[in-house]
Amino acid sequence: MIEAVSCGGVVIFRGKILLLYKNYRKRYEGWVLPKGTVEKGETYPTTALREVREESGAKARIVEYIGKSGYTFTVPEDTVDKEVHWYLMRSESYYSKPQREEFFMDSGYYKFHEAYHLLKFANEKEILERAYEDYQRLYRSGLWNG
Repeated sequence: MIEAVSCGGVVIFRGKILLLYKNYRKRYEGWVLPKGTVEKGETYPTTALREVREESGAKARIVEYIGKSGYTFTVPEDTVDKEVHWYLMRSESYYSKPQREEFFMDSGYYKFHEAYHLLKFANEKEILERAYEDYQRLYRSGLWNG
């Protein structure tokens, strides 16, 4: 078994959530949250910010740590056990540009209920729910400035 660690973000601007649409030769397609692999010497927050910027072009800042999710998948030579650390992030605008090199074909900001139904994976839906609850709490408390 191969163990891997990734980090990502639930990016929000004016109440809407950033999603990416991935399409890889019809083998995999679906809407996902931005995330990616931790590089040697990187902290988890640094990885999350870098991956959000690389995959979506969005300029965001971390508001707080949400938690982690996990899943496994198979590759030709083994099984990968992946752990993903998630951060609630605030974007500076609605700007996004999907990273074509990583097979992201579309991106955009969606209302919570739209994002929830678009997301392909149950573990990302769960993270979205947690992040959005935190966002609403911060917004109601006047602690979300934007």
